[in-house]
Amino acid sequence: MKFGYYNTNTAEIAKAAGVSTGIVYQYFKDKHDILIAGLERYSNDIFFPIFDINNTNFDRNNIENMIKEMIDEFIKNHKLSKQAHEEITAMVHLDEDVAKFFYEREMYSTNALTDVLVKNNINVEHMQEKVHIALSLIDDLCHEIIYHKHSGIDYEVMKDEVAQLIVGLLRN
Repeated sequence: MKFGYYNTNTAEIAKAAGVSTGIVYQYFKDKHDILIAGLERYSNDIFFPIFDINNTNFDRNNIENMIKEMIDEFIKNHKLSKQAHEEITAMVHLDEDVAKFFYEREMYSTNALTDVLVKNNINVEHMQEKVHIALSLIDDLCHEIIYHKHSGIDYEVMKDEVAQLIVGLLRN
């Protein structure tokens, strides 16, 4: 995404990958298919392993710190490519397939985290909705820290407040 999705063609993608354009077309119908495959790889390899929490590292008595660690991982992943993230965010609003992809991934995230919490005996009324709100809070916090950077905002305090809000959601 060096030049952006709309300013890159399949031949340039093939050249960057060190393969011929013909090879690319053996695996992908068009540039759009490459984009969706790239989004899948990004989400599977980089972003969504955050939810691979299991019983061995789940500390029910230290949920706030676990949430802060999750927030730090989300922030780290958001920093990978500001330009790519901004373009992908715009494409969510412009491209039906990209919007569907992210809708499905949001629901996957919500369900995966809900399952982990329930498996670890944290199960409150409207759990799925609360987890979805929590993930939205974390995503918004990441955007504030990485992209918006308002002056006068102490982001460590903000991170603590978001973690405390999420703990509160999970206790009620």
